[in-house]
Amino acid sequence: MDGLEKLIDLMPQFLSDTGKTFYIVGLSMIFGGIGGLIIGTTLYVTRSGGVLANRAVQAIAGFVVNFFRPIPFLIFIAVAQPLARVVVGTGIGDEAAIVAISVAASFGIGRIVEQNLVSVDPGVIEAARAMGAGPWRIIRTVILPEAFGPLILGYTFATIAVIDMSAVAGFIGSGGLGNFAIVYGYRQYNDWATWAAVLIIVIIVSIVQALGNAWSRKVMRR
Repeated sequence: MDGLEKLIDLMPQFLSDTGKTFYIVGLSMIFGGIGGLIIGTTLYVTRSGGVLANRAVQAIAGFVVNFFRPIPFLIFIAVAQPLARVVVGTGIGDEAAIVAISVAASFGIGRIVEQNLVSVDPGVIEAARAMGAGPWRIIRTVILPEAFGPLILGYTFATIAVIDMSAVAGFIGSGGLGNFAIVYGYRQYNDWATWAAVLIIVIIVSIVQALGNAWSRKVMRR
């Protein structure tokens, strides 16, 4: 049986792993995206001159992000296994992968959020202060809305990075297209299976990038 025939026989598994990729990436972006928004906003508003300036909080948050962010994800999976066991009761499988990806993504997204918030015109913030708006209202109604367009592009980039992470997560027994390419392509010397997984990942990434670009353009024109 040649590679193409094997791929056809594997189509149910291929479709299942495609669905698992969406499942893992979707939940990881929800949890990691929220965590990253909190981290990034904290880094921005607690810096000197920020609406909630606090040198100690800013230093601690910056240290934590700088410590964990550079760790290669393949190593981070192993580091996060004890946390995954506490959160979902296991250190392997899809749920453990979601925990590891969510935590890893939150640090990267945190820096992306911070960098985009820095671009907000300080004059707009000062105008809101002059009108009597408090720090939390300024964050909610001025800072985040002003940076919304760039944040969409930042989250688009983060989503693509999470798709890459989901492929690596196959090493801890997680499903998805990365695991399909490794198990049924690389290990069984089936180039058809490997390239089918690669093609779908490329298509997903292209769609995500196109949608993110279109949405950000629409927001920034307003």
